[in-house]
Order: sequence, then structure tokens, then C-alpha cells
Amino acid sequence: MKIEKTPLADCYIIHDTVHGDQRGYFFESFNRKTFFSETGLDIDFVQDNQSKSQKGVLRGLHFQEGEHAQAKLVRVLQGKVLDVVVDIRKNSPSYGQTFTIELTEDNHQQLFVPRGFAHGFVVLSETAVFFYKCDNYYNKASERGIIFNDKDLAINWQLPDTNLILSEKDQVLPAFQDVSNSLKF
Repeated sequence: MKIEKTPLADCYIIHDTVHGDQRGYFFESFNRKTFFSETGLDIDFVQDNQSKSQKGVLRGLHFQEGEHAQAKLVRVLQGKVLDVVVDIRKNSPSYGQTFTIELTEDNHQQLFVPRGFAHGFVVLSETAVFFYKCDNYYNKASERGIIFNDKDLAINWQLPDTNLILSEKDQVLPAFQDVSNSLKF
């Protein structure tokens, strides 16, 4: 397991060391001790989530705030997605900045998304199975979001807006500027 810093504070790419032979492959997808020694972050994951989506499905940009904020470790089990994070921690040196990465079933990369980040992804393959670990439980009352096509964030989702499939909830999320005044991070 190799851990690589991203341009955003406390956000990391995890490159898994894949051992393969005629039987298939094996890799250790997370090691808490190694992660702590490399990042200084002591993470205790308590909830795993998985979704399957078709091409063009965009989920995000989501976050939970306050005592229910979540750090996540995300990866793709099948297919390919563009994964997007936004640092929304007001005191962070990377506040308001975005980072994107393609996660695929073949590159075995994972992204660690710290608390205080908005997160989303769009499916680029015909289908994708997306898996993520959370260090806090889902809490509907603390769920927040930012509209995917926010003009200030200017995220390139790699697909035309007309090809995107969003939930009704995600279509009416507020702009980053509207959310930033009330953030609790």
C-alpha cells in the first residue's frame, strides 16, 4: 500500500500493491497502522456502502457536517468513475479547491476523503460498482450538498450535462457560495 498526497490538504490517493498469478490477484486494501504512520490520521471506519450505477449517473456533491461529518475511503469494484472532491473547510490552505481522479476496477486506486470535504462521482463506463468506507454513520439531518455544476467550482465532469443522470435531490442542491457561509467545519 503506497500513499500519495494530493494537492488538497489531508486528501490521499492509495495505490494498492497487487499480487497476481494464474489464480487471479490479492491485495491489502487498507491497513490502519500503515495509514496512520504515513498520514498521522487515525481512522476507524464504522460503515461500508456500495452502489451500482449506469453511465452518466452523477452522485454528489455530498457531505455531512457537524458531529456527523464523515471521512471516506472510496474505490471502484467494477467499471470506471470520475471521482471529485472539494475542500470546504474554511481554515484549510486548500479551501474551495477541487481534485478529480479516475478510479477504475483495473487501477485499484482508492481516494481518502477527509471530513470537511464535499464528494461526488460520475460513472464513465457502461456501469460501475462504487464502494466506500465511512468513519461515521449516515445521519439524514446532517446531510448537505453543493450543486454539481457550480459556476465557481467549474468542475469538468467529462460528460455533457445533457448526458448526466441525477436524483431530484441532487438537481436542486445550493451553490458553493450559498453553502459556504453556514459551514460548520
